[in-house]
Amino acid sequence: MSHRMKAVVLAAGKGTRLHSEKSDLPKVMRRACDRPLLAYVLDGLSFIPAEDIILVVGYKKEAVQAYFPGYRCAVQEEQLGTGHAVMAAAEALDGFDGTVLVCYGDMPLLTAETYKALADTHTAQGNDCTILSSESDKILPFGRIIRDAAGNFREIVEDRDCTPAQKAIRELNTGLYAFNAKRLLPALKKLQNNNAQGEYYLTDVPAILLSEGAKVGLCKLDLGSSIIGVNTPEELREVEDILRTRSK
Repeated sequence: MSHRMKAVVLAAGKGTRLHSEKSDLPKVMRRACDRPLLAYVLDGLSFIPAEDIILVVGYKKEAVQAYFPGYRCAVQEEQLGTGHAVMAAAEALDGFDGTVLVCYGDMPLLTAETYKALADTHTAQGNDCTILSSESDKILPFGRIIRDAAGNFREIVEDRDCTPAQKAIRELNTGLYAFNAKRLLPALKKLQNNNAQGEYYLTDVPAILLSEGAKVGLCKLDLGSSIIGVNTPEELREVEDILRTRSK
């Protein structure tokens, strides 16, 4: 891992479907096997120095800041989508021209090997953006990776926007990306929120970059259940079961 790298970890969410308001904690501070979800993510990113990891915090941000004092925090005052969350980290990335990993604080099953594979693929292919994709037998509400006839990335279509044919595509967008920092920040400024949710989606950035002639690639790995994010009590229990199995 010789290339210069920073990571932006999205950790601002409330976790309404997880009923986090009942625990008075942000989603990433909910516990799995007696550790915050975010702790597992930071374990996976431990090959990056803590000072180069930016936590995007929002709801109950004090809880995250108090538990993880060694990390720089960027505050997302309103939660207006994943693209908006990365925009909150723009100041911390200003002037940086290396690789930026963007990942989620509620995906505790991903390992350092996965993050490193994404970063290494990004560098080896000379991409401006690299998307981590995977296939899954589980029914997950993830965006689908659309490739062109040559097998190259074309776009991401959100699950709710998929046609029946697109729904049948098994290659999923995990939501993790590696970006060239100098291409990422200008692209974020071009995001539009003209959608039903009125949010700025990070999933639109690869298509923006592609339209500008940037090189967008894919790092497709067999990740199985590791791509599960914790959004519901049922998913939290499933993640805990997998973590217990790993620790045996």
